[in-house]
Parts: sequence; C-alpha cells; structure tokens
Amino acid sequence: MNSFSHSYGESTYHLWWITKCRYKLFRNRWHKYLCRDILTQAAKRHNVTIRCLAVGDDHIHIVATMHPTMSVSKAFQVLKGASSWALFRAVPNFRLRYQRGSLWGRGGKFRSVGDVDTQTVIDYVNRQNQMYLTDFSSQ
Repeated sequence: MNSFSHSYGESTYHLWWITKCRYKLFRNRWHKYLCRDILTQAAKRHNVTIRCLAVGDDHIHIVATMHPTMSVSKAFQVLKGASSWALFRAVPNFRLRYQRGSLWGRGGKFRSVGDVDTQTVIDYVNRQNQMYLTDFSSQ
C-alpha cells in the first residue's frame, strides 16, 4: 500500500490498447524497444509506476500503479498521447501509415488489479507472445 498525504491505498490497473486498424507496427525489435522506452519516460513524467510492460506487434499491455487522484482515462491520455507524439518524431515512416496523426485506436481496455492478485495479472502479461520486461519496480 502506498502512503499519500492523508490516506493509504493502491490504485493498480491492467491497461491495454491497440494500434489503429491493428497494423503490426512493432514487428521490428527496435520499434518495440523504442516504444517501451517512450512509455517508460512518459509514465515517469506523470508519476505512473509501471510494474510490467509488454509490447506486442499491434498492441500494448501495461500493469501500472498511479496516484488515486489520477483517473484511468487520464492515464490513457498521457500514455497514449505522449507515446504517439514521440514515436511519430522518432520514426517518421509511421506518418505514412497514419497521416491524420492517430497512432493508437480509440479508447482502450482496463481492469482493476484489486479483485485479483497483482502477481496473477503480471504473470498473464508475461505469458503473452510478446517482448516483456518485468522488473520496473527497481528503477
């Protein structure tokens, strides 16, 4: 449990979203690492702790803990917006596929980790056929 100014609690969610039209933009290993690094930096800037991250060919899985005052929609906004902007700058060829500037599909899916054990959700993300990183808590 985390301590805040006048309360204790934990706000951990499993977030996942897809690329627009499910194009497989992250088949290239370098693009996966770039996306991972950009999402990690965006999370640090907005005080979101990434517990586990998996980058698939056409989607992202994140287990993240955030401040209780941050809504899930705000977490989606900062993570998807910052990563989209940075990926378009780093890989200009993505603009050829997405000329209107929307890299990610609309919305996303989330689930509170409170109703299951956090390790169960992290194991699920790690079992995906994806590149994953599990030890973000030490950074």
